[in-house]
Amino acid sequence: MQYTFAVSATVLVVALAGVLPASPTTARATEFHVAIDGKDANPGTPSAPLGTIQHAADLAQPGDVIIVHAGVYRERISPPRGGQSDDKRIVYRAAKGEKVVIKGSEVVKNWQHVENDTWKVILPKSFFGAFNPFNDLIRGDWFRNNGKSITTGAVYLNGHWLTQTFALADVLKPVGPSPFWFARVDDARTTIWAQFKGVNPNKQAVEINVRRTVFYPKKPGMNYITVRGFVMQNAATPWSPPTAEQVGLIGTHWSKGWLIEDNEVSYSACAGITLGKHGDEFDNTSANSASGYVKTIERGLARGWSKERIGSHIVRNNHIHDCEQGGIVGSLGAAFCTIEGNTIHDIYVRKLFSGAEMAGIKFHGAIDTVIRENHIYRCGRLGGIWLDWMAQGTRVTRNLLHDNACDVFMEVNHGPYLIDNNIFLSDASLRDVSEGGAFVNNLIGGNITMHPDFGRKTPYHLAHVTKLAGLATTKGGDNRFYNNMFLTSNALLPYDKARQQPVTVVGNVTVKAAKIVEKADGFYLNITINAGQPDKHQRPVVTTEILGRTKVSGLPYENRDGSPVAVDSDYFGARRSKENSMAGPFAGLGKGEVTLKVWKVNR
Repeated sequence: MQYTFAVSATVLVVALAGVLPASPTTARATEFHVAIDGKDANPGTPSAPLGTIQHAADLAQPGDVIIVHAGVYRERISPPRGGQSDDKRIVYRAAKGEKVVIKGSEVVKNWQHVENDTWKVILPKSFFGAFNPFNDLIRGDWFRNNGKSITTGAVYLNGHWLTQTFALADVLKPVGPSPFWFARVDDARTTIWAQFKGVNPNKQAVEINVRRTVFYPKKPGMNYITVRGFVMQNAATPWSPPTAEQVGLIGTHWSKGWLIEDNEVSYSACAGITLGKHGDEFDNTSANSASGYVKTIERGLARGWSKERIGSHIVRNNHIHDCEQGGIVGSLGAAFCTIEGNTIHDIYVRKLFSGAEMAGIKFHGAIDTVIRENHIYRCGRLGGIWLDWMAQGTRVTRNLLHDNACDVFMEVNHGPYLIDNNIFLSDASLRDVSEGGAFVNNLIGGNITMHPDFGRKTPYHLAHVTKLAGLATTKGGDNRFYNNMFLTSNALLPYDKARQQPVTVVGNVTVKAAKIVEKADGFYLNITINAGQPDKHQRPVVTTEILGRTKVSGLPYENRDGSPVAVDSDYFGARRSKENSMAGPFAGLGKGEVTLKVWKVNR
């Protein structure tokens, strides 16, 4: 038996409307074309394109489309305005069938050989202008530098970054497994030493970071923007804690209604995509405390944190990799969002620094957010999906996670949240420091840890809104485990210490083996069902009625529009039997050894 997992796609129809006042006598077109050989004095037509994406952004009005043609663009795009509504957006898109690369880096030549495979280059202060990543230390709340002066600078050889070291002697040695770079900055120049194993860097593609971000508004409130089909790379992004403005390689900056789809986002010093909060004078002043973040939430509410003004972004079908803090990060601005169809991998690989906020997806305040049909693997620190504070009304469904430090970390949430039809096959599947969760029809292969948190009071909300209902410590428990597959029979043993809030355990089974195998055309699951499994027990589809209400928030498990929820389809979208939905994420599995194709090959 073999299934093919296909990510669903929604067709977005952009309304191109209106007469745009380019001049008193000329009606401006609703499409602006940009090309490498264009000129910003041009009108932006296909035959006379503009030369920079930013100039097109300066001209575009709600309803306009910016079409960027093939080439490598080295600029930072800061949209000066957004659209007016979901059907009157400002759309930035790569021309159909053309590869458009936007980089935060510049090419560097004139390297001088020093010794072994070490070369150096001396750059004047004017090369960088007002911002020099090699003198820009990573810092902020919940960041740990491990005693090192880590900067947002980076050196790239043929598209992949080298590793910063912190002593000149290290870079003068013969090259080891990870080639190093080292930099010194003074008032007049920046000197960079780097190891280029067996090659002359003047004959290769060598680049360095020069821009903080690639696509990010300088001002908040830039709503209804679409960014589609680009390759975006190499940004000197800052640390993005939940208590500060979160600047990603691409980010929404305290806005509403962005659509970020079909892009490749990679090589960010910290975060890849950010759906974050506004900045203010209190950024990075929380003293790493829960009370400090509560104050951040209060200021966010005062600055318009509501469904009407913030969040509701769609991040879809992107390929996100090689970002050292996180793939997708968001504090408060990640509410009411849909995160679907993304491939996220190789996050926190170099491990130069540490801290919180580090995972494939790391959200604070993911109220009514849906995380579905994503493939997340090789993510270090806290792993694949980390939902920290206020995961209420959140649904995590039909995701594939493996080879992570941990697949899912639920921290100080009070529910209700629903985690269903997922494949979790890392050694650590679930770290649970929350309560009020429902785990339904998952395949859980790794260990589970659970403990309460009596030291922090964290918020819960009224249903489907950001308004606070109260604060509570996390006692642990009040969870439901229905119809899951486990690889170990004692996986739920940690919940024995959560009896102050009973845990419901119904219809779960144990399977003999499960493993993810990567092949040329995608990822496959090899699973061995124990003899006698699936068993003869009847397992009705799990619904709002069955799940009941959470103890702290007192709310039911339901869809984000307030309608009743039913886990009536499986990982592939196949319908479940209402009378016997079977255990695990696949409807209709037989016994014995089965191979399923669970993810398409990466783009």
